[in-house]
Amino acid sequence: MNLDRTKHLFLATMACFLWASVAHGQTAPKMTMTTDIPGTISTPDKVETNRLGTLEFVDGFPTDETTRKVYDHLDFMRGVEVFLNALPGASVEAARVGFASQGASDNQTVLMMENLMDSKSLFLTPNTESVYSMMWLDTKQGPLVLETPPNVLGVLDDHWFQYVGDVGNAGPDRGKGGKFLLLPPGYTGKVPEGYHVFRSSTFGNLFFWRGFLDNGSTTTAVNNTKQFTKVYRLSEAENPPKMKFINVSGKAFNTIHSNDFHFYKEVNDIVQYEPNEAFHPETLGLLAAIGIEKGKPFTPDTRMKNILTEAVAVGNATARAITFRTRMKEAYYYPDSAWFTGFVGGDYRFISQPGVRNLDARTLFHYYATGVTPAMALKRVGIGSQYAAATTDSQGKPLDGSKTYTIHLPPNIPAKNFWSFVVYDNQTRSMLQTDQQFPSIGSQKEDIVVNPDSSVDVWFGPTAPKGHESNWVQTIPGKSWNVLFRLYGPEQSWFDKTWKLGEFEPIQ
Repeated sequence: MNLDRTKHLFLATMACFLWASVAHGQTAPKMTMTTDIPGTISTPDKVETNRLGTLEFVDGFPTDETTRKVYDHLDFMRGVEVFLNALPGASVEAARVGFASQGASDNQTVLMMENLMDSKSLFLTPNTESVYSMMWLDTKQGPLVLETPPNVLGVLDDHWFQYVGDVGNAGPDRGKGGKFLLLPPGYTGKVPEGYHVFRSSTFGNLFFWRGFLDNGSTTTAVNNTKQFTKVYRLSEAENPPKMKFINVSGKAFNTIHSNDFHFYKEVNDIVQYEPNEAFHPETLGLLAAIGIEKGKPFTPDTRMKNILTEAVAVGNATARAITFRTRMKEAYYYPDSAWFTGFVGGDYRFISQPGVRNLDARTLFHYYATGVTPAMALKRVGIGSQYAAATTDSQGKPLDGSKTYTIHLPPNIPAKNFWSFVVYDNQTRSMLQTDQQFPSIGSQKEDIVVNPDSSVDVWFGPTAPKGHESNWVQTIPGKSWNVLFRLYGPEQSWFDKTWKLGEFEPIQ
């Protein structure tokens, strides 16, 4: 029996060898239907690539080794693309989990930064000058009524970070406060009158708003939120449940998505909870290709988990390059400047021309920031806010926590309401955690020194330059950082660029 088996294997091997030899060593005979085949559509027996090495074929048929290589590469590419395309959703999911860790897991709990947000909590590029209030809304049990406070800037985004609507100063209530009705996906019931109606593609929704300081005090904004904010099911309108408000100022908790394998689990949680109709078929197809599919467990085998672990690392590196060292020339405010916008192209959907999405612009924003609304992207003189980010100094070098920098704000700073700088850690994109509770400075700071011509000079470094302590923000040796400059109530000179923000000049 062993002899017969050996003979059988020998004959099979010889047959394969002869077939390969014919394919490699002989030219196929010319047949009746033979035509000249363009070289452009043929595949050579060997193809040399930089990324995958040598790819081999037998008359166009991939060998076992080539098949393995290209499938590993295909799964890897899809893993990277999932990171870049599903990043917005993972960011919202991380916020949901972070909110829940502080008690906001239902529709009646508001997390409030009653004493402003400091660097203890981990949020993507928040500010230190607004009174943040945050909720997670879920319409799986039916439509929700939202009663909102006056004089706020608020936004609803769905579970995939798609814009749903604005409330407050940029919303249909025009800052007076109002009643809104949030409808679940696919809702076909009766819509009562008397509400501003929002329709969301997902059951879960991120809802947050910002109140404003009144002569440096948070009291008015806090009281307005507690007095006027109500969220309840439409079916409970006659007897709404009591709201709960939790002060989370100074609390340490995380709302930022993962940059390791856990990222795919965050995305899987969205897919399992939300309807497929809520997102794009192509992206859901990418997710399905790596094993994330509604109604099925996400259990990659060892091979796939290893590939995805590398893919998320490359995806994260790609997002960091796009964000911190963007090659989009249209992102920069001025020629040869470090200052760039988070809304490249001025569109909250990142549409560069009809039907075309600027993918790098979307990645830049969602990796760096949070809260998608037209109000942040629109150019409106004296209304809303404008933002400029910088990650490098005047010499194009990364901002270094061991160095001291100065920056000059020319006279007549174009902020009707106020301006500020906030410093962020490049690792977390959250506020830099230093000895200063608030790693920021701005026009609302009581002892800030303003020059006689209304210009302002600010210093950033590990120690305060002598004589400039009031205009200094602390950095940390060994930590890289970036900064956002904010203008609230931006004036015309910002938009027409007759006023130009200075660069970070290293002084040691």
